[in-house]
Amino acid sequence: MSASQPPQTPEVPTLLVKIFGKDRPGITAGLFDTLAAFSVDVVDIEQVVTRGRITLCALVTEPTAGTEGELRATVHGWAESLKLQAEIISGRGDNRPRGSGRSHVTVLGHPLTAESTAAIAARITGTGGNIDRIHRLAKYPVTAVEFAVSGCETEPLRTALATEAAEIGVDVAVVSAGLHRRAQRLVVMDVDSTLITDEVIELFAAHAGCEAQVAEVTAAAMRGELDFEQSLHARVALLAGLDASVVDKVRTEVRLTPGARTLIRTLKRLGFQVGVVSGGFTQVTDDLKERLGLDFASANTLEIVDGRLTGRVTGEIVDRAGKARLLRRFAAEAGVPLAQTVAIGDGANDLDMLNAAGLGVAFNAKPVVRKAADTAVNVPFLDAVLYLLGITREEVETADAHED
Repeated sequence: MSASQPPQTPEVPTLLVKIFGKDRPGITAGLFDTLAAFSVDVVDIEQVVTRGRITLCALVTEPTAGTEGELRATVHGWAESLKLQAEIISGRGDNRPRGSGRSHVTVLGHPLTAESTAAIAARITGTGGNIDRIHRLAKYPVTAVEFAVSGCETEPLRTALATEAAEIGVDVAVVSAGLHRRAQRLVVMDVDSTLITDEVIELFAAHAGCEAQVAEVTAAAMRGELDFEQSLHARVALLAGLDASVVDKVRTEVRLTPGARTLIRTLKRLGFQVGVVSGGFTQVTDDLKERLGLDFASANTLEIVDGRLTGRVTGEIVDRAGKARLLRRFAAEAGVPLAQTVAIGDGANDLDMLNAAGLGVAFNAKPVVRKAADTAVNVPFLDAVLYLLGITREEVETADAHED
């Protein structure tokens, strides 16, 4: 048999030993010490502890002829001595093989209600999927749980759950299972209203006294009602004559989105590369790149002549198509396949980038963007994106504690 081929599990008699009760140190060791006296082999183990209560399942081969009754009595006696409950079920073979088509379904709720969980589980089943395992990724600031699903392909499952999520008001991400999920990735973010809570051009406009006019043009562009390049030139023209010292003032006014530092810090610890693309300005993104230790940054550049803004931009325009082009460029420079990229954005000019990435995440996005993206995150914490990658809050906090 080839090493790449799984062994065939014979349909030999097996026992499923289930232990329930108050958790304490030594239960797992104690159960297997008890079973060891009967020379059984371990086929599978599953253990979970929820609010101090343990559920421990051990699938073992049947003991030698004539000793099963003794095994049952011994296990029950051991469990009773620890005020635990035991259940032993006879059967044959291992778990049934998982169906083809495997996915990870991450559900974010703030809060996560029983009603929404039921709706998601029902939709998975209705799509032909089977829920093989569920575990919690985070309990705050949002509740995040992950379902391991088999039996249906990722794309139809994603489509079905996106519809359900929109109806019940939770965030759901569906990604295919496999080794690629653990591979190195490139994460590229929009800046305005994604990495930061502000629209940078509006910060400049506030100093020029034209904030209202700029904000209206920005909103129309983000809704996809205006051509981005035309709107960019129209807004920048309103800044003509501003003293260049305003750049330093705007940099101090920029506010990072809650969770932004945690997201970037954690991704960098994992060896991921992180970049930003922006329809804003290099005068701000270059500063963010240095402050946050980003690998890539690209944006438009405000022209400054004789110490004043001219009301024009220079160089290649970073628009909707430009963001997708830069994602591909960054991926090539990072040596990361496009399928292993993650793009995060909120506006219509992010759509091409979100669609080009292996995983496109609409972050507190406009309706047109939420509808088109692979998944949407509608909580105000940027580090919630970590849960979509299977990273738990506990792992983040442990890494932070060790760093300190």
